Amino acid sequence: MDLFTLDGKTAVVTGGTRGIGLMIAKGLLRAGADQVVVSSRKADAGEAAVRELAPYGKAVSIPADLSREDECVRLAAEVAALTDRVHVLVNNAGAAWGAPLEQFPALGWDKVLDLNLKSPFYLTRALLPVLEAAASADDPARVINIGSIDGLRTPSLPTYSYSASKAGVHQLTRVLARELGPRNITVNAIAPGPFDTKMVSSLDKDQAASLSPLGRIGRDDDMAGIAVFLSSRAGAYVTGAVIPVDGGLTTTT
Repeated sequence: MDLFTLDGKTAVVTGGTRGIGLMIAKGLLRAGADQVVVSSRKADAGEAAVRELAPYGKAVSIPADLSREDECVRLAAEVAALTDRVHVLVNNAGAAWGAPLEQFPALGWDKVLDLNLKSPFYLTRALLPVLEAAASADDPARVINIGSIDGLRTPSLPTYSYSASKAGVHQLTRVLARELGPRNITVNAIAPGPFDTKMVSSLDKDQAASLSPLGRIGRDDDMAGIAVFLSSRAGAYVTGAVIPVDGGLTTTT
């Protein structure tokens, strides 16, 4: 099924050392990607991820604090020094903050919006030269932003800045899709539901499983599969889409 092969492609996955980012990085390598660059703030986490990914293919870690524009620019420069073409960019790095309305701090807005909403814009812009170098009309370069079902529905928890930032990511995806389509770059968003990650508590997982029509939370292959689809020839004609991967939670509950 060469529709889904990623042979010869280079990808960059932010927040790629754990959770959804690591699921995606592993999936891209398993689909044949030549190399995947993972980035997170902590160098030791990057080294551990490279070791975990090694059985599947070549992984490189470049630590960066992507809540800062200058660090997005530095990461892009280091990626460009490593390779002259990036076929897939996954903007996954993110943060959450929960607090009651009356106590919700300014830091809870600034930290979350800087990383969740600003960094996908800054990093995509900084990587445009190597994305365009990899792009063609028949095989566009791909930008995949990681949103959330909490940007599609009203969350039950007091995560005001998180849900607002993810709704912003979804709209930014649509705006960039229109802007970059003529440059042979597609831009889509994945809106995950509950997966087995550090950000989701055991209680949330159990509740989500009980509400889902499929009776479970997301698995690694569920996230890898949608990322491979959007990155491969199978997804070449999809842009500006926000795709829930949530077992039906958004549309049925």
